Amino acid sequence: MKRLLSFIITVLVLTGVMAFTTPGLLDKVRLGLDLKGGFEILYQASPMDTGGELTRASLQQTAKSLEKRANALGTSEPEVTTEGTDRIRLKIAGVTDEAEVREKMKEPAVLTFRSAAEGDAEGVYSKIELVGSDFVENAAEVQRNNLNQPEISISIKDKDKFAEITERLLGQPLAIYLDDQLLGNPPVVRAVLTDGKASISGNYTLDEARELADTINLGALPLKLTEKYSQSVGATLGKQSLEQTIRAGLVGSLIILIFMIGMYRLPGVLASFALILHTWLLILVFVIADFTLTLPGIAAFILGIGMAVDANIITNERIREEMRSGKSIMSSVKAGNKTSFRTVMDANVTTIIVAAVMFAFGTGAVKGFALILIVEIVLSIVTNLYFAHWLLSVLVKAGALKKPKQFGVKESDIRAL
Repeated sequence: MKRLLSFIITVLVLTGVMAFTTPGLLDKVRLGLDLKGGFEILYQASPMDTGGELTRASLQQTAKSLEKRANALGTSEPEVTTEGTDRIRLKIAGVTDEAEVREKMKEPAVLTFRSAAEGDAEGVYSKIELVGSDFVENAAEVQRNNLNQPEISISIKDKDKFAEITERLLGQPLAIYLDDQLLGNPPVVRAVLTDGKASISGNYTLDEARELADTINLGALPLKLTEKYSQSVGATLGKQSLEQTIRAGLVGSLIILIFMIGMYRLPGVLASFALILHTWLLILVFVIADFTLTLPGIAAFILGIGMAVDANIITNERIREEMRSGKSIMSSVKAGNKTSFRTVMDANVTTIIVAAVMFAFGTGAVKGFALILIVEIVLSIVTNLYFAHWLLSVLVKAGALKKPKQFGVKESDIRAL
């Protein structure tokens, strides 16, 4: 009775959680350009100043700046990646105004330290005192003061200029701006600084301090972006086609579930439940890990489902073979689970190895396909091997499965020992 009760509670709780959360999860799945359409730009980066150096750090910081600007446009999760030593690719799904994107993205990030000019309203700082090129490159870093609070140390190239600014603004705020956006609360100048070094402190969390340090370093490494290539990306699968694809997938899945139940009876019901749980967990991973669903991702999704179905079929067929040889229900389930486990694990492990090689040496869509396939297989092992085997074993031990016909085995097919 305890085993049967644990089985019922487990199934009911999981069913309730899946039914309650699935609509919200589906709405949160991020669609790629090939499913949603959008805009793609390839930039070539170069130093703003003649003789300036283009480093890997400056390229990555510029990519972060582009991502922040794209987010400010209200787009849905832009994808920004660096390519080679001097290129940045920007992909934005669901773009409606391409001209606005181009205009906003091509401007270099401008970091300025400003003070309040005469006539400025309270909280407005319009007089530029320092610009990004005044800072030593990559000198901003997070430290902790005597009270163990995070602060940002900075270094200025022109010590005399910095000394004059701090003397003139002693006791006054010196606001930090990036692209005309005020960053946090303006720090106040506490002392006259003559060595070109300063510390910015305030009520910063560690993450906020790190972000500010990265921003200052970005401003000290301004790059000019030249558009090399751009295109409007129409959805390979339009809205109607995507809906038809989903509908076809649901119909196909329903046919598979009906086949499993008709062929294997109650164990087929358990296998179908494990498949549904497998699919729900995959959607959950997509949302939590912030994966982007693309056409290659859908292909990996379908392939993983097929392998999960195959795992359940192998397990149930092994159990039925043991029953036909004359073994008891309990012995057949144990032996069938054991032999099928080795077979299915071998197939899954070899597929993971192939997918890992694809991920290591592939690029773009190939990496996405491989990553999703690996996640699929891991979830399949958890749900369609361990979890499905556990459900079946619980029912057998609880005495709910006593007859071979409950497994789809006819009495006439059972051979005497």
